[in-house]
Amino acid sequence: MRIGILTGGGDVPGLNPCIKAVVYRAIDNGAEVVGIRRGWGGLLNFDFNRKDNEGDNYVHLNKLNTRTIDRSGGTFLHTSRTNPGKVKTDDIPSFLKTTEHEKLGKDYKVDFTPHVLKAIEHLGIDVLITIGGDDTQSYAVRMHKEGVPVIAIPKTMDNDVFGTDYCIGFSTAVTRSVDFITALRTVAGSHERIAVVELFGRNSGETALISAYLAGVDRALISEVPFDVEKLARFVEKDKASNPSNYAVVTMSEGAHLLGGQVVEYGEADAYGHRKLGGIGAVTEQALKKLTGVHTVYQKVAYLMRSGEPDALDRMVAISYANLATDLALKKEFGKMVALREGKYTTVPIETLTQGLKRVDVNELYDSENYRPKVAHLLGKPMFLY
Repeated sequence: MRIGILTGGGDVPGLNPCIKAVVYRAIDNGAEVVGIRRGWGGLLNFDFNRKDNEGDNYVHLNKLNTRTIDRSGGTFLHTSRTNPGKVKTDDIPSFLKTTEHEKLGKDYKVDFTPHVLKAIEHLGIDVLITIGGDDTQSYAVRMHKEGVPVIAIPKTMDNDVFGTDYCIGFSTAVTRSVDFITALRTVAGSHERIAVVELFGRNSGETALISAYLAGVDRALISEVPFDVEKLARFVEKDKASNPSNYAVVTMSEGAHLLGGQVVEYGEADAYGHRKLGGIGAVTEQALKKLTGVHTVYQKVAYLMRSGEPDALDRMVAISYANLATDLALKKEFGKMVALREGKYTTVPIETLTQGLKRVDVNELYDSENYRPKVAHLLGKPMFLY
């Protein structure tokens, strides 16, 4: 059996341990593994007329070339946000572009799924293990419907893939965030300021919420609940005054938005229709400075949340997901996503991830009136409160 493996979307700590575990488990059971480089981009850019696709678009994986990859973060296979089903005309590889494509507008999107299917067949891949979040896995579902044997492993520090309680990268992102928030207190306290910390989280505020809960911040703003900045200003003025060190800390998801306002977006949309987020923290900081007359500190943690090596929990989950996914591949149980549900490893049909949205349970975990984490009923909740 030949197993293909790819990582797509944003990188997170834990991808390399996951890749290594798949390779070791597969080889120990007589299978071979081919790593697809740059996510779905490796298959989109596969040129059948070239002899150097190996190394550029794919690589044969073995115990020797994966032996040490688990000691670092990110993905040594590299990643991209390529969606072969919706390729803008400007992004079509030159060897695939025709005169007909050139006549189309630059925002027109072309479906190159037939080319991807041909590349998979050419590489002799019997089953494809895809590691990614909603966007990467949505195309994996497309591959499944096209008849490609697929097994999905959920990955995203936002922890928002529907159908699983946990995604690779979440624990490390929370750990990094808590560390940075705690460290920033020295600056905020020394200068007696209001600190505004912006964290990743486009549609789900879970990472920001759990980080705020663990770091014990004064106020937390999440993607799911619009906020009134004037009300926030009154809160933080009181928070600052009641703190012996005379400072306050506010955390917020990048997808947070003002009451009646919009999420702050910029740049062109990617292949999945997402523009870059970020900037709501700066907008909020300036508003708080104006409303309170207090100097502020603004820190956008951003990519630092997903940088570096994984913590112990992300290693545990990444390796366990890898072993479970490889076992499914060897048993030819395709069309599934590995998952954690109620603290137990399990599987769900791969289509499950497209059947709902995973968001913060506001009633259970958030005080919308006071902009604070609040666990309504702790007894019976899983470790990460979801």
